[in-house]
Amino acid sequence: KLFRKISKDRSLIVIEHDIDFIQSLNCPVTVLHEGAVLAQGNMKELKKNESVIEVYLGR
Repeated sequence: KLFRKISKDRSLIVIEHDIDFIQSLNCPVTVLHEGAVLAQGNMKELKKNESVIEVYLGR
């Protein structure tokens, strides 16, 4: 609740590896790998992205 209240009129950067938490935010996501942007989109899209799956989901 606090996160949603704070982010209403501000932009926030969240650095997190908890996929469930990030998905619960329902916000656009940028995935970084070794300091570079690997992919961008919502979690539904990113969970299907082969590069993200390989690097972060270990499949």
